[in-house]
Amino acid sequence: MIFDRKNLDDNALIAIYKKLLYPRVIEEKMLILLRQGRIGKWFSGIGQEAIAVGATLAMEQGEYILPMHRNLGVFTTRGVPFHRLMGQWMGKASGFTKGRDRSFHFGTQEHKIIGMISHLGPQMALADGIALADVLADRKKTTLVFTGEGGTSEGDFHEAVNIAAVWNLPVIFLIENNAYALSTPTQEQYRAKKLTDKAIGYGIEGRQLNGNNILDMYYGISEIAHSIRQRPRPVLVECTTFRIRGHEEASGTKYVPAELIAEWQDKDPLHSFENFLIAENVLRPEWIPFLRDGFLKEIDPVIDRVLAEKDIRPNIFTELGDVYRPFARPSFKLSPKSNIVRFIDAIRDGLLLSMSKYPNLVIMGQDIAEYGGVFKVTENFSELFGKERVRNTPLCESGVIGAAMGLALNGYKAIVEMQFADFVSSGFTQVVNNLAKTHYRWGQNVDVVIRMPTGAGTAGGPFHSQSNEAWFTKTPGLKVVYPAFPADAKGLLMSAIADPNPVMYFEHKYLYRNLTGEMPEGEIFIEIGKARIVKKGTQATIVTYGYAVHWALEYLSLHPDQSIEIIDLRSLQPWDSATVIASVNKTHRALVLHEDTLTSGFGAEVAAVIGEKCFSELYAPVIRCASLDTPVPMDKNLEKQFLGKSRLEKAMQQLLNY
Repeated sequence: MIFDRKNLDDNALIAIYKKLLYPRVIEEKMLILLRQGRIGKWFSGIGQEAIAVGATLAMEQGEYILPMHRNLGVFTTRGVPFHRLMGQWMGKASGFTKGRDRSFHFGTQEHKIIGMISHLGPQMALADGIALADVLADRKKTTLVFTGEGGTSEGDFHEAVNIAAVWNLPVIFLIENNAYALSTPTQEQYRAKKLTDKAIGYGIEGRQLNGNNILDMYYGISEIAHSIRQRPRPVLVECTTFRIRGHEEASGTKYVPAELIAEWQDKDPLHSFENFLIAENVLRPEWIPFLRDGFLKEIDPVIDRVLAEKDIRPNIFTELGDVYRPFARPSFKLSPKSNIVRFIDAIRDGLLLSMSKYPNLVIMGQDIAEYGGVFKVTENFSELFGKERVRNTPLCESGVIGAAMGLALNGYKAIVEMQFADFVSSGFTQVVNNLAKTHYRWGQNVDVVIRMPTGAGTAGGPFHSQSNEAWFTKTPGLKVVYPAFPADAKGLLMSAIADPNPVMYFEHKYLYRNLTGEMPEGEIFIEIGKARIVKKGTQATIVTYGYAVHWALEYLSLHPDQSIEIIDLRSLQPWDSATVIASVNKTHRALVLHEDTLTSGFGAEVAAVIGEKCFSELYAPVIRCASLDTPVPMDKNLEKQFLGKSRLEKAMQQLLNY
């Protein structure tokens, strides 16, 4: 292996060597602890340290790095305290996630490191958003994100690289090609001769580096990073190396030919660099054990101290309290003036006011700029706020949601418009595993709102009409709102945008231009999690939300002799169980009504709570009225039969006559 020291003096070379040696010493110690049964799992990066260390040294301290679970050298080179790392690996309170996650599944804003999650690939889109924030703020920075050769098979890889290419984002996509994705060799993973060839398809630069050569890594990433700070654009970098240990220690390496392991052991990045330094008379052989011993004397007491730390004492209130970032509704003065507006205009007004209120707010989605979105909600927005803040996106839901999260990690707020709520399934991992779990895992707020044009009634069929709110109400960490009136649409949207937590904002397409109502001028913030009693009554309570609120009102207009209380939940996560319980205890009968399908719809949760909390006050069983357990049909007559509205009359008779 040939090393080119260029202009590095002896002290600089020794400093690099120490950075390379330190994670190796830690790793070797971890393997000893693993054999002793003192730790439970370890993902070894032995033999790959030059990539993490060299690339990190090349980055400026204030630039973000998104590593993976074999990149200990990123954390040690950035100066993350070893006792915090050890506490993290041991699931102690001194770790970054308070025992809630393991390995490198955490972030630290202090060190500008955003760790991965187990779903390989999503971190790459986060890098896009982080880089976009730097571009919007005119910061001359680059972002470095790691993936493996196996990760290049993920759709997230394609989406992230494509977004970065289209938007000229200063991201270095670093592929650690270590020959095996767990046990799958490269010939079963891709057909390209080299992974840098993939760059051609995206119209970006590709470069291959020797991942076992610390100086090649340092100079190569330094050059690329410097260049794209000046001229923002993505670069795809393939770093060739080899994983000489198992995917994780329990899996072993029996599937790898022994001669292949031997070949790469001869290319060990640490030993090769040591030999070079010795030949250059920079390092004396007798210094090596001295340096190793020094590191061991540093880490051994820390290991003993962390292992001796008390186990975490579970506290329900602490756990529940950390799922969301605390948020107080902004103060505002309600305007005495109001107008009668359409539902869609209320949403537009909430967006317009929020875009003016928060200069760091960015809206992203398909066709939302000049075209104004398929429903024209953002028409003229790009003229008012510029295409930098009102951004057309490629057709890639996962990548865009990930980019929104990256924006939030780097100081921005983001709104993502799903063209239809149905399409969010293509970005499901980003929503339920990245957005939802980040604050609970390591205390990072994620200011992202996903607008979800939802619902039936427009003959949209199975893929443009779903009421899929229940996909998200059972996921801790997400807030879910679903307004039924213009004033609520505006007030809940403004609250969702102000809220530092991820919010799924459902807006019914049928109501856009078919419903009008009174809406106050100026700012209005409606508390998320607070229901509204739309109509007071004494005979029974209908608990509902969204378009179904209007089904209930229509039912009452046809039955003026009945005294029915209607509760519009408005928010589904959190939801206002106290208001519901108080109403049912008063009326003694309850019907839960929603547009979603019956089985496992959100109404099942509401009905269960009523049954549990109001059992002694009920005069009749809790009745649920919802849509058929089928996909949403397109034909208008089939759709009418599908919707729960067609069974509301019968359901209310059953409840009242029991």
